[in-house]
Amino acid sequence: MDVQKPFRWPAQRWVGIALGVATQFLFLVTVWRLFWFLKDGPPPGTGDSLLVDVALSLQFAVVHSWLLLPATRSKITQVLASEFYGCLFCVVTCLGLLGLFAGWQPSQSVLWQLDGPASVVMQVGFYGSWVMLFYSISLTGLGYQTGFTPWWHWLRRKPQPRRLFAPRGLYLFLRHPVYLSFLGLIWFTPRMTLDHAVLTGIWTIYIFIGSHLKDERLAHFYTKAYRDYQSRVPGYPLFGIGPLGIRRPAPFKIPAEATLRKAA
Repeated sequence: MDVQKPFRWPAQRWVGIALGVATQFLFLVTVWRLFWFLKDGPPPGTGDSLLVDVALSLQFAVVHSWLLLPATRSKITQVLASEFYGCLFCVVTCLGLLGLFAGWQPSQSVLWQLDGPASVVMQVGFYGSWVMLFYSISLTGLGYQTGFTPWWHWLRRKPQPRRLFAPRGLYLFLRHPVYLSFLGLIWFTPRMTLDHAVLTGIWTIYIFIGSHLKDERLAHFYTKAYRDYQSRVPGYPLFGIGPLGIRRPAPFKIPAEATLRKAA
């Protein structure tokens, strides 16, 4: 009687499985920490250095934006399988946030402290921003944000599905509902301390710059379809003009050679 050999996967596949599972766990931990960090602020500490807070805020913004550049992705996927780029992006983003939480220097200076109805309004705005955030991400695929979807297809040995450009839900009215949600997370607070104001200021600038970079990134991948979308839908409410407003399509120019031929 023949004895069937036990099924074995190569070591690289086990590493890939472990990376995917660990990435999703790290994402959940980071979201949980981010919620409490923005809601209640960091725990009181002995440090009070705004320069440290500025550096921590910038490192997240710069690395996060750099990883999203098409040129960066192209270089990384030359040495890393494209199915794991999403996991790498998620891990680096989470580690950047966790490092920010660990090194943050809380300030004792309070810029505003709201009570009563004003405080309730701020809290409703904060929780509503979280709801809007997850709703907006679900419209484009939460699994792509965390790297789960491409990793799951790799695990099942199936080709990655092609991501089509098909705006729906809030994306029919504005181009950046996810970024708008993040603005709500950092602005809606009944107690604004000086360190929170530093984070809010730097990340607000980063969000608007990141919105423009995202527009250009999506135009790079979807070309005319996305430019047509920009000509109909603003980036943010009340943004009628500018790079984050409704972007009018560039007028079509007849090539000079064609003009000369027609004149002849």
